[in-house]
Amino acid sequence: MKSKFTPTLLLALILCACSTAQPYQNTTQRDIDALTNKACFAMPQVKVPSFPNRSYNILDYGADPSGVALATEAIQKAIDECTNAGGGTVIIPAGIYTTGPIQLKSNVRLYTEPNSLVVFSHDLDLYEIYDTWFEGIPTKRCTSPINAFNAENIAITGEGSFNGNGDWWRPLKKNKMAAGQWKEHLLKGGVVTEKGIWYPDSASILAQTYCEDQNVPVINDDALWQKVKSFLRPVMIHFVGCKNILLEGVTFENSPAWNIHPMCCENLILRDLNVRNPWYSQNGDGVDVESCKNVVISHCSFDVGDDAICMKSGKNAPGRERGIPTENVVVDDCTVYHGHGGFVCGSEMSGGIKNVQVSNNLYIGTDVGLRFKSTRGRGGVVENIFIKGINMINIPNEGLLFDLFYGGKGAGEETEEEIAARMNAAAPEVSEETPAFRNIVIEDVNGLNLKRAIYFNGLPEMKIQNVTLRNITMTATDGALFRQTDGLTVENVDIHPAQGEPFTLAPSVENVSFK
Repeated sequence: MKSKFTPTLLLALILCACSTAQPYQNTTQRDIDALTNKACFAMPQVKVPSFPNRSYNILDYGADPSGVALATEAIQKAIDECTNAGGGTVIIPAGIYTTGPIQLKSNVRLYTEPNSLVVFSHDLDLYEIYDTWFEGIPTKRCTSPINAFNAENIAITGEGSFNGNGDWWRPLKKNKMAAGQWKEHLLKGGVVTEKGIWYPDSASILAQTYCEDQNVPVINDDALWQKVKSFLRPVMIHFVGCKNILLEGVTFENSPAWNIHPMCCENLILRDLNVRNPWYSQNGDGVDVESCKNVVISHCSFDVGDDAICMKSGKNAPGRERGIPTENVVVDDCTVYHGHGGFVCGSEMSGGIKNVQVSNNLYIGTDVGLRFKSTRGRGGVVENIFIKGINMINIPNEGLLFDLFYGGKGAGEETEEEIAARMNAAAPEVSEETPAFRNIVIEDVNGLNLKRAIYFNGLPEMKIQNVTLRNITMTATDGALFRQTDGLTVENVDIHPAQGEPFTLAPSVENVSFK
């Protein structure tokens, strides 16, 4: 019998197959090894996840691409069948998908096609309250829109977007909005306090009265937890105890609280991400790497409402009891626009942070460029931090800041009286509650149009120790001020202040070497 497949038809079929093949993942092991092999410390290999060649399209499970009907059941069913079959790729095609929380499971890659948007509903009934951690403290929160627990070999890749609908969750200060924006926001309903802060409802205001420290209520009544549910806004992406993770190519935006929060995870790759939150978003961090090891963050863009790229490891006694540091981290070729800090260590660092390399970053208009922060009560050690090749411009506060009297607010948001009250308090004895920052090298930095070039403010009972500043040029309104520092090497550092001296050393600074 003569074949019906002519050469022309076969060529057409091949071209069609090629055109519909999905670029599920671009990152290779060679890409990651090229970064980690250049680390200033012994960096273990960070494995790139791989997945079986099978796929599950959420449209086949009944997902509505118009966004009108909830797609939660369809997405979760596709993920569950994929993991039960041994793994593969769950495809989110072009379209709008409204959903409640979804849970990623082992050996599943969630792939988003171009022109796909996943929007997480603000319907509180979709978000169960569960035991978790927030801001370094064990507490209860609403279920995170994207979550995974003890999963291995997981990924979210592609060219789509995930929107956390955070404007319905977050408190909002009137003084951060233009009149027209504020008026439009009030159309959502909610309640406004006498101080001009919008909350989604009165229950959120009630929850605030139970907060002894920042945003974690102290409540022992299950019924009361349910009553203040609207206050328990979740981080958007929450991975706990997971291994071999890849987030690549997609956009994560408008999170209820922090955007990306891996905790106690191992072998984590964030690459080519676009992480966005409104500049005014309360606790609108970009990524908070907490008690994780073997991490690569590369070629990502951040434009957020709080710290952009942040290292953490738990807060105070709970963080010390957990005792898991964040370690072996490489951050390379990232751009940060708005944020309370471009690269940040702390303030929750009670389990320690060590072996971190940050290179080739650009910060444009961040509140602070490089930010190290903690306070009495934390404990923990931040050490072996290597920063090289940073360019920053239009920084309204410090280009480089070490603040061991951190009070929980963004740079420039506290009064001089509030800062002085902490600094003038009697120094306690050194104990497990005393935080330490030491063995840090910062070099090849350019800063243009900064408010203050550099500010070191250590604790009198535990000074900032052994910091090297090398090949740095900064143009700022004010120069560099050093306090409570022991072991400072300044080599080829050129500060151009509009007023005052380039360098000011307080009497509390010891063992300084200018080269």
